[in-house]
Amino acid sequence: MKYTLTKHAQKVLEEREIPLEWLERTLLAPELILPEPDDISLQRCFRRIPEFNGRVLRVVVNRAVEPQRVVSVFFDRQMKGRL
Repeated sequence: MKYTLTKHAQKVLEEREIPLEWLERTLLAPELILPEPDDISLQRCFRRIPEFNGRVLRVVVNRAVEPQRVVSVFFDRQMKGRL
């Protein structure tokens, strides 16, 4: 899978110690995909991460560009218990 990370995405991955494997797993097999309300070129991909107590990782990605561009990555507290 080809993708690039924005500087913001790189920074938050490092700061929050989120492994690239979790990001890639979420991009390859999201449990839920929602459009980004403020920008139709972006998608929100969600996946539970069993190694992190089942918390839900949100990956915001621009799939309209090639390679796709990861804009942001974080654990979404609002999605807890929704997947």
